[in-house]
Amino acid sequence: MSAKPNTPGNRKFLLLSIISVIGFIAAIFVNVLFPQLADIKIIPYTFFGEKLTLDMNETYRYVLIGIILMYLGIAAFSATTPERRRKFQNRVAFRFAIGLVVALWDILGTKLLYLQQPFFPGPAKIVEAFLMETPYIITNTLYSLRLFTFGFLAGILFGIGTGILIGLFPKIYYWVFPVLKITGVIPAVAWMPFALTLSPTPFIAAVFLVVICAWFPIAFQTAQGIASTPKIHFEVARTLGAKTSFLMFRVAIPHALPNIFTGISMANGYAFTTLVMSEMMGQPGGLGYYINASRVWSAYYKVFAAIIVMAIMFSLIMRLIAFIQGKVLRWQKGLLNG
Repeated sequence: MSAKPNTPGNRKFLLLSIISVIGFIAAIFVNVLFPQLADIKIIPYTFFGEKLTLDMNETYRYVLIGIILMYLGIAAFSATTPERRRKFQNRVAFRFAIGLVVALWDILGTKLLYLQQPFFPGPAKIVEAFLMETPYIITNTLYSLRLFTFGFLAGILFGIGTGILIGLFPKIYYWVFPVLKITGVIPAVAWMPFALTLSPTPFIAAVFLVVICAWFPIAFQTAQGIASTPKIHFEVARTLGAKTSFLMFRVAIPHALPNIFTGISMANGYAFTTLVMSEMMGQPGGLGYYINASRVWSAYYKVFAAIIVMAIMFSLIMRLIAFIQGKVLRWQKGLLNG
């Protein structure tokens, strides 16, 4: 049960919520009040005819306001339960520090240009990339998301299937596991020349690389989970007349689910890295392609914009995996709490 209104605990939580956003409020004041001493060209961009005209500094301030409102909304949501309050309070100092870092970055990278240019642009300049090329960034993001979805889901299915066969059948283990150990340690990008040569399109080649890098950790963790299933469980099931399909789907796989999700979480990072690298080396689109094209023209503020999009997308994918894991393995909560 949450604390009652106007209690010391609630007042403390309100104070911590305000402290969370003070750094970003300071960043807004820095952008408005600190003089622009460096000579940079600030271009206004017009949207929807002449109804909305913004430059990079104005847009940057709107982004900061959006972050402040987001954190205040999270604070209001977190106040509903003690567990959420604890999680929110644990990140107060980090959020405060990030706001101050952004303010300092704005001074050094935009107002004074003390940071080496064009390699380290200020945050307002990075925001300008979204002003200039939002549709193009969205197009490349969707391309990356489509490629990742096809490759990662195929890697999950292939990895789980391989792991189950290795874990359950000794003969398959004898022939396949050595291949898994040998090929698993080879970086997926090492297969890129073969993938580009043998695949009919660059998209299929990139999907193949994502499948390969996701396959190894998922297959390895699944096989370990299957192999660690206590033999007594199989013996009891066989005594009750269970067939092989029952042993697989009702005994071995449920026991291996924690390992399977561990493998999926590990594979997610490998797959995302491989995705970006493959896009930088032969894809007609995607965030990696966008980074490479921007780098060629020394538009490093666009590179940072793509990196921010990738960080957000990767974080959302990890949250989705954690959400699914929490639903599938909800029985673990009671076990751990007990």
